[in-house]
Amino acid sequence: MPAASSPRIAYVNGTFLPLEEASIPVMDRGFLFGDGIYEVTALIEGRLADNEAHLQRLDRSLREIGIPNPYSPAKWTAIQNELITRNGLLEGLIYIEVTRGVSERDFLSPADLKPTVVMFTQAKPVRANAALSKGADVITVPDLRWARRDIKSVSLLAQVLAKRAAAEASASEAWMIEDGVITEGASSTAFIVTQADEIVSRPLSHAVLPGVTRRAVLRLVEEKNLTFVERTFTVEEALRAREAFFTSASTIVMPVVSIDGQPIGTGKPGPLALELRELYIKTLLATR
Repeated sequence: MPAASSPRIAYVNGTFLPLEEASIPVMDRGFLFGDGIYEVTALIEGRLADNEAHLQRLDRSLREIGIPNPYSPAKWTAIQNELITRNGLLEGLIYIEVTRGVSERDFLSPADLKPTVVMFTQAKPVRANAALSKGADVITVPDLRWARRDIKSVSLLAQVLAKRAAAEASASEAWMIEDGVITEGASSTAFIVTQADEIVSRPLSHAVLPGVTRRAVLRLVEEKNLTFVERTFTVEEALRAREAFFTSASTIVMPVVSIDGQPIGTGKPGPLALELRELYIKTLLATR
C-alpha cells in the first residue's frame, strides 16, 4: 500500500492528479442532469475481476443513451492498471464514470460534445468481507426507479433512498419490489435457492441491470451442473427458500440470512452461497 503521506490519485479527462485536486466544471451534464454512465470493477489480490465484461457493459450503456465511448477496451484497461500502480492498490474497487460532457444547462446538448471521464480507486476488503460470518440482513422497499434499469446510469437517487432505509433498519441491503415480485437489490442481483435445490433469479430485461458478477456466478453454476431457473419470485417464496444470496462486484456472493426480520433457512449463511463465493475467487486467482 502507498505511504500514508502519498496522495490518492484520480484520473480526469486524460490527466492523473491527486484526488483533492480533481474536479469537473459546474456545467458538466453528469452533475446537472445525471446524464452519464458508470461502472465499478473489483480488484482482488491485484486481479481485476470480470473487467472485460464490465467494459462491455459500459460500452452498451453508453450506446443506449447515445454517448460515444471515448476509449478502446485496451486503453480503459491501461488507465485502470496505471491507477492501480499509482495508488499501490492490491484490493478494492475501481470506479469509472463517463458523462455526456460540459455545455450550458439545457435539456438538449451539442451533438459534438466531448464526454467527461472520471476514474478513481477505493481501497477496501473484497475477499475478506467481515459480513460473511454473520450473513446479510435484507429489507424490502418499493422499486421507485426509472424504466431503463438495464442501463447503468449515474442517476441513483432511488438506490440511495433504499440504502438509507436499509441502514436505518440495521440491514445490509434493500431488495426492491415491483408488481408483487422482487426486481433486484439496491446495488446487487437477488437469488434464492428453493427447497428443490433450484437456483432462481429473475430474467434479464429493462427491469434489471444485467449483473456482471451474476453472469460469472451462473457460469460456475453451469460448470457444477446445478439447476438454474430464470424467473421472477416473490418475498413469500424467498422466505420459504432454503437459501438466499445476492451478487455484486463489491460483495461477490453474499448470503442473505433474513428478509424484513424473518430468517431464511437456518438463519445462517447458506453453504451453497459460500461455496459459490469461494469458487468464484479460486477461479479468478487461477487466471493469468
